[in-house]
Amino acid sequence: MILEVEKLKKYFYTQSGTVHSVDGVSFTIQKGETLGLVGESGCGKTTTGRTIIKLYEPTEGRIIFDGHDITHITQNEMLPFRKKMQMIFQDPYASLNPRMTAGDIVREPMKIHGLPKDEHDDRMNHLMRLVGLNSEQSGRYPHEFSGGQRQRIGIARALAVEPELIICDEPISALDVSIQAQIVNMLEDLQKELGLTYLFIAHDLSMVRHISTRVAVMYLGKIVELAESDELYCNPKHPYTISLMSSIPVPDPDKSDSRRHIALSGEIPNALNLPEGCNFHTRCPKAKPECRSLNAILKDIGNNHLCACPFA
Repeated sequence: MILEVEKLKKYFYTQSGTVHSVDGVSFTIQKGETLGLVGESGCGKTTTGRTIIKLYEPTEGRIIFDGHDITHITQNEMLPFRKKMQMIFQDPYASLNPRMTAGDIVREPMKIHGLPKDEHDDRMNHLMRLVGLNSEQSGRYPHEFSGGQRQRIGIARALAVEPELIICDEPISALDVSIQAQIVNMLEDLQKELGLTYLFIAHDLSMVRHISTRVAVMYLGKIVELAESDELYCNPKHPYTISLMSSIPVPDPDKSDSRRHIALSGEIPNALNLPEGCNFHTRCPKAKPECRSLNAILKDIGNNHLCACPFA
């Protein structure tokens, strides 16, 4: 087990009230696997990733990395763990310093974590080639690269200190469709070659199925379903997951016409004023009166399939 997250909460306190961005999330990740984390915009996926890596301080809960409880350690104490936990950010334009060359960007983590200086250039050149760039491009600035190339630089930077766990925060959502598959295939190759573990946060449900070992579905700060990738996609149980899966485009027109798309009614509740009981009952097509008061908890319904709907 490389990562255990127990009842993790991250609240943001504003003048208007408290935003329950992450509200009691629990999951584990085994070494070498990929856990996909999906859900609509604003459900708390990115906040979960940033809290795990301590870019945000958790409000409650526990984060156990490689057997060490890192929940409340200081940023200085976090430094050795940052070497083992890295992040690939969503926006390849905003996540790279425009005043630094590609080579300097990749070398920067090596300097911070005290890798021998005489190894910096060789390792930087090796990483540039590993992510599909020429070492001769290391002297260029970010604005001289395409979006896909910038994301490759971000991946090389994440690999610079030989991490064990990489949090991929929607690493392909800002890229052209023609580039997305290249980046995902490269991440899979790197995982096999370097023995990496991924938390893969994404919107693209088809891509998540392709890369993930297991998939967790998130809604309004809570995980509502978690199962093996094929099990979840072939046999979704939670009404929200069923609706999500029905929206996946199918390239075959005949099959697409025969599929039933389940559209959800109503608006997503305000995160400042969440509904009582199950968060999803205001939009759920199968909601019952008791859903307004019950506390929806993830339970194993068989075959290591966890679901937070008691009527699944």
